[in-house]
Amino acid sequence: MPIDIRALRYFVETVRLKSFTQAATSLFVTQSTISKMVRQLEDEIGQPLLIREGKQVRLTDVGRVVYERGQEALGVVHRLTLEVADLSSLGRGQLTVGIPPMANLFFSPAVSAFRQRYPNLELRLAEHGGHMVEQQVASGELEVGATVLPRDSGLELATREFAKYPIWVAGPRKASWAKGKTVTLAALRDEPLLMLTEDFSLTRKLRQAFLDARLEPRIVAQSGHWDFLASMAAAGLGTTFLPQPLLDKLDIRDKLAVARLTEPAMDWALAHIWSPGRYLSHAARAWFSVCEEVLGA
Repeated sequence: MPIDIRALRYFVETVRLKSFTQAATSLFVTQSTISKMVRQLEDEIGQPLLIREGKQVRLTDVGRVVYERGQEALGVVHRLTLEVADLSSLGRGQLTVGIPPMANLFFSPAVSAFRQRYPNLELRLAEHGGHMVEQQVASGELEVGATVLPRDSGLELATREFAKYPIWVAGPRKASWAKGKTVTLAALRDEPLLMLTEDFSLTRKLRQAFLDARLEPRIVAQSGHWDFLASMAAAGLGTTFLPQPLLDKLDIRDKLAVARLTEPAMDWALAHIWSPGRYLSHAARAWFSVCEEVLGA
């Protein structure tokens, strides 16, 4: 049963994003092209793969198998492309790096340095939550990525930490904790808290810290955008938590009270990840080298 690899790629992206529209945007094609290719794949398989429910889609039993094996197949094709291209020098080629949205601004100097050093290498950044990046690297869909530690211990990944920064508390100047240079988690017991959404590693770490301290956090709002959390804090809506590099980039820092989180002290650690059993291209190694040179040890 021959299967069109492009149709398989479109199907996998549609399932990953749970939307024909978002898949079309991600792949830079029209929605009708996505729909046509998915129908073609269903014809080749001989069974329906997706159940359409308005703008949402969900997998049939057969679709779930095709999605899982499709990820593996696309990973093999991606690695084959890398290894063939890598027979030439770093004078040409492309590299796609998975990066969590919270860390994208942090990587700007490394991206600039990489493009200056290797002008003929096409560098693409795939922005997904850290957990999604980890899954894509583990499946072979991405060769390399970055994530915030701790990573998912259930995935077979090699990890190299390259930067670590303290977590700071930021909030309205009238907050009860605002007079000190440090603040404990216990001091935030009754404070309204503004948190990143649950798919962020920082939120999971904070949840565990509150649990260990036998405290119930008073979370009043959550968002996937750290700058929006900071804006809400500056408007007096509550207290939020930010890694030092992101705090330093805020235009509204002078409108906030800030203090370093202690008891427990907490760090925001960034690490590169890759699959230890797979081929690592010269372009990926060059990216690691530039990041460690520009971003820190």
